[in-house]
Amino acid sequence: MVYFELNHIAFECGLNKEECSRYPDCELCIKEKLKEMGFEIHSNIQIQMLDSEEKRERMYQNLIWEKFLNILNIKHIILMSKESGTSILDYPITGAGLDVDLLTGFVQANISFSENEIDDDEDSSGYELSGFEEEHYYEFDYKDFNILLQNGDSIRACLVLEKGASKSLKTQLSEFIDQFEFKYRRNLKEFHKTGHQTFNTAKDFIIKKFNIELVFPQILSHTIPPNVTEKINQNYVQKAIMKIANELLLEKPFFFINNIIHKVKKIVKNIDLKKVLYEIYQLIEMNIILPMKLEDATSKIESFKQERGVSSEKKMLITRLSSKTKSDDIESQIKDMEDEEARELMEKFDKKGKSAEQALIYQDALSAYEKAQHIAKKFSFQEAEGKFSFKVLDLKKKIVDMELNYYEEAGKKAEKENNYITSINYYKKAIELLEQSLHSVQVNPEATRKKIDKINKKISKIQEKL
Repeated sequence: MVYFELNHIAFECGLNKEECSRYPDCELCIKEKLKEMGFEIHSNIQIQMLDSEEKRERMYQNLIWEKFLNILNIKHIILMSKESGTSILDYPITGAGLDVDLLTGFVQANISFSENEIDDDEDSSGYELSGFEEEHYYEFDYKDFNILLQNGDSIRACLVLEKGASKSLKTQLSEFIDQFEFKYRRNLKEFHKTGHQTFNTAKDFIIKKFNIELVFPQILSHTIPPNVTEKINQNYVQKAIMKIANELLLEKPFFFINNIIHKVKKIVKNIDLKKVLYEIYQLIEMNIILPMKLEDATSKIESFKQERGVSSEKKMLITRLSSKTKSDDIESQIKDMEDEEARELMEKFDKKGKSAEQALIYQDALSAYEKAQHIAKKFSFQEAEGKFSFKVLDLKKKIVDMELNYYEEAGKKAEKENNYITSINYYKKAIELLEQSLHSVQVNPEATRKKIDKINKKISKIQEKL
């Protein structure tokens, strides 16, 4: 007979507190109902009342956050034979640069000391031993790392950690050992008999049980059903996460969950990052955010670099040719000109600029005015040079104002749609533009700073809603 213990199982009571005659004796009532269902109730059972969806969501947020912190803490996972101490399997999560053979020897020696109840501050290798045995866990200091170790029936599982293990990580390790020894019992028997390692699928098992996918490179699904898209659009945090993920994917072929969290934190300083991670986790559960194995990520980034390299080279070539053509074109036109001819060409560019400006094609207008300014400077038409310098500066200011108006309107629209993170992001881009304009175009510094303060106040109000 197999015995199961269930953690974090929710029980829907079906009654409101006001309607129930037995309230507040909820714990006794629930125990009775669980016994009726055939559950064995221990005296140390913990029952927590979650009388709102918000409290339930908060509990899940805390659980997922703890999972994430646990995996960020793990640097290396090593499975050893309990009998011989030799390494069965090791899985490096980050480049800790550990010598596995040296570490397993160190662990084996310290376990022997602990089991023989030898109280010694230093082992023969010179490494400090500050470990202790808590129930059936061992903890040691090794170099700059903390070692958490637990014995199973036939294996010894060792976690190399950046800092001390949490209670939930210790529980997770214990559950992992039980499941690993059962799942790979034949493989372990073969290993102890012949020394042959036949744990082909064990790394995938480790990845799953320790939630290592959370630190893998991530991509977005290419196919998102319309009903899922609609659901995401109704959740302002998920919507912002998708937008940020797409922006990150323009720069690299994948992103990391930490990238998203840090980006959101930069936009909204006082947001609860547990909520952000919770929503990322929901998108992973819906197969919208997809983890990639490291070997796949390596090949993908090489392909991405090649494509990006070709694309960048083409863009640079086009830009060089374009700028060279423009400068060569104007220089070749005015090279042998007399003053009168040059003035006529300058006026021609002036008319072209005015027409483009009236049509709101500001970049074309700017290009025409800059050519006219170049001619005026080349032929020392001082009055005309001053006039076109003013036109160029004025037009640059118009372009800035137009971009600024776009960011402000986009921020307002996102705010009305309760898409608060995106709204703050647009407002911050508006502030960046205003700060740049203080140095690049002629603006009223006092008025510009007042506008920056006004937008900052808007951001503060939105942050309060978060």
